[in-house]
Amino acid sequence: MVRGGLEEHPLYQQVRNAMATVFINGCLSQTDQFPWSWGFQGSEARQQHRFHSPKACHLENLRAEEPARRIEAEAGYTELWEPNNEEFQCAGVNMVRHTIRPKGLLLPGFTNAPKLIFVVQGAGIRGVAMPGCPETYETDLRRSQSSGNFRDQHQKIRHFREGDLLVLPAGVSQWIYNRGQSDLILVVFVDTRNVANQIDPFARKFYLAGRPEMMRRGEREGRSFRESTGEKSGNVFSGFADEFLEEAFQVDSGLVRRLKGENDDRDRIVFTEEDFDVLMPERDDQERSRGRYVEKESENGFEETVCTLRLKHNIGRSEHADVFNPRGGRISTANFNNLPFLRQVRLSAERGVLYSNAISAPHYTVNAHTVAYATRGSARVQVADNYGQSVFDGEVREGQVLVIPQNFVVMTRASDRGFEWIAFKTNDNAITNLLAGRVSQMRLLPLGVLSNMYRISREEAQRLKYGQPEMRIFSPGRSQGRRE
Repeated sequence: MVRGGLEEHPLYQQVRNAMATVFINGCLSQTDQFPWSWGFQGSEARQQHRFHSPKACHLENLRAEEPARRIEAEAGYTELWEPNNEEFQCAGVNMVRHTIRPKGLLLPGFTNAPKLIFVVQGAGIRGVAMPGCPETYETDLRRSQSSGNFRDQHQKIRHFREGDLLVLPAGVSQWIYNRGQSDLILVVFVDTRNVANQIDPFARKFYLAGRPEMMRRGEREGRSFRESTGEKSGNVFSGFADEFLEEAFQVDSGLVRRLKGENDDRDRIVFTEEDFDVLMPERDDQERSRGRYVEKESENGFEETVCTLRLKHNIGRSEHADVFNPRGGRISTANFNNLPFLRQVRLSAERGVLYSNAISAPHYTVNAHTVAYATRGSARVQVADNYGQSVFDGEVREGQVLVIPQNFVVMTRASDRGFEWIAFKTNDNAITNLLAGRVSQMRLLPLGVLSNMYRISREEAQRLKYGQPEMRIFSPGRSQGRRE
């Protein structure tokens, strides 16, 4: 009774509320100081998350692009799309494709802009080095001492597989290892006009090891450009004096030369040696019989929150479909709702599968550019601009990229072989507006408005509005039968 009376006392409630406010503000201030809180707060900040091109975009003739250059490495190769492409520069994006052989390691490095990575084929592991986060994977000290093995500790290792969408913030280094039996194929989307990139509208890769091929910067016809020179550059340590690095790492000159990658011609993807090993939790059945590794006991709370953020989401599996037509195909999306970290990088993605001759409804993206990469099959794609002019009408095949600018209307018909794609979008909550079928603009308009818009009868307006009962993906065959 005394406790209940105290809780009802006005002074007690004031003190309690004040303490709660201090606690919440203290937690928020800690989060704001952490590297992964970029501070995109408020509607105005959300609208200013991308830099705009200082020049008008020329988008009268879109093209389905293939990689312009291939760079060979010891354990695979990297293909680069032309970064000076008009559509890429207008949208502020860049595209790369890595093919990594089994037991191949993509050397660690970081980029000046955030990335989305789609796993087209294969499976593997990756390490994402989160600044400020502790090394939560650690060898059992007692076992390592008794066996004479070296002790190791590092940050979390993340598994991925075909169909996964991976996220990587700007300035964060990662390495990727192909632990499967087939080639690992990764398509990388780089948002070069994201506000996280404070340099220029080009992707700059900073390597921590190796000697990758050099990119030359320059200016042509008033536009900045980057192109490959065919020469080997260095990693970030190559720009420092040996004595600086010897003191920084407390190692000898021979190890410093290795650190700089001198006489290393393997480029950015290398084969691993037999002793390649990382710490990973064992399977549940092995864990029950006392596994080799244990979790680090000293915790500060961040390793359970920010440092363990989910950085992948599978949008390749059919059971993850958001839109499904058993005769037409399916579409899956990844945005900040199902992968919250996308809110930080302001990006999203869409995975689409069209069955043979199926059609994707005419639609446009309200608040984002779309960069579509064909992962399988082919389709006829048509794109119209704000003048009602066709800016693209052609075939898009596996391995090609098509940039669809914001608000440009697109329609797709799959070939007999079907069509599959991954579309990267420059907004963490990209909104699609349909122009035909259920939940479309036509369904939202009154019949009287439709009949006067097109100078048609009310009956014709009725057919126009309700003639297509399907949504987003249309089954094949209906229009062919009508024409016959």
